[in-house]
Amino acid sequence: MSSNFSKELRKKYGKRSLPLRKGDLVKIMRGKFKSRKGKIIGVKLKTQKIEIEGIQVKKQDGSKVNVTLRPSNLQIVELNLEDKKRNKALKKRETKEEKKETEEKKEEKAESKETKRGEKTGEKHSKKKKNEKTVKTKEKQGGKK
Repeated sequence: MSSNFSKELRKKYGKRSLPLRKGDLVKIMRGKFKSRKGKIIGVKLKTQKIEIEGIQVKKQDGSKVNVTLRPSNLQIVELNLEDKKRNKALKKRETKEEKKETEEKKEEKAESKETKRGEKTGEKHSKKKKNEKTVKTKEKQGGKK
């Protein structure tokens, strides 16, 4: 039962979504309570619904009942980072991205060195070709006179 991250959290953690947990701060994206924020007070795995603090409906008899929402209609704004496993999973993702960035930088450096070497050898060949072309054109001009 995952929900997507806000844009700030996407940049921070490099992930698009994460399973919802009790204590996460979420924003409602669809329905009657659209654009309201609240803390998750319950996750019902059997029905795959989420209960949010302060999101209630008044019943016919006057009592208030928590509204259950689908996780697809929610967006995580702030994470509950009390769970050690969750922290570990987020940090793993960050370290993987850092490793990828360093590998990409190394590859770019290697490519730039190769292109520089190729340019130097390419210049020599192109100069020879230019010299050959000028010699041929001079011969043609001399032959016409």
